[in-house]
Amino acid sequence: MTLAEAPVVSSVTKETLFTRLYLEGFPAVARFISRKGGTLEEAQDVFQEALLVYYERVVIDQFEPARSDKAYVLGISKNIWLKGQEKSVKTELLDDTNISEDSVAQPTSEKLWLFLQGAGKKCMDLLQSFYYERLSMKELSGRFGFGSERSATVQKYKCLEKVREQVKVKSLTYEDFVD
Repeated sequence: MTLAEAPVVSSVTKETLFTRLYLEGFPAVARFISRKGGTLEEAQDVFQEALLVYYERVVIDQFEPARSDKAYVLGISKNIWLKGQEKSVKTELLDDTNISEDSVAQPTSEKLWLFLQGAGKKCMDLLQSFYYERLSMKELSGRFGFGSERSATVQKYKCLEKVREQVKVKSLTYEDFVD
């Protein structure tokens, strides 16, 4: 008898089925989680959660597993464990990184300012309007007298290229801008 047939049988039969699933399925789940570095408590938690998912899908939704009930519960357990590990890895990565604003090197504005000045007043004004004032290309074309948004985009690109070329000529790297 599968658990899918359990709604029409007594709770004693359901209990028997869950006991059988626990006895047959839990050792495989415990081995899997142990191989992946988990503990017995984690295996028990995952297996209990898998039984709940199994109950919801098979008994309530009337789903028929393609293989045995044991294999279905094992598959659910593996998915639960692997998803939990993905979340914990992401959390650990975020928790372990002690990044503060002080620890991230900030470019010095004086050095950047010199390169922007080297690109010319019009380029400085254009880049400032785009990056600091957050004007759209349409607004830039109107303010600076370009014929179209495309012209403003091309001019912004040329200004950035002037700055990049100056950096290349002087063979500077990012570290040259950081105090």
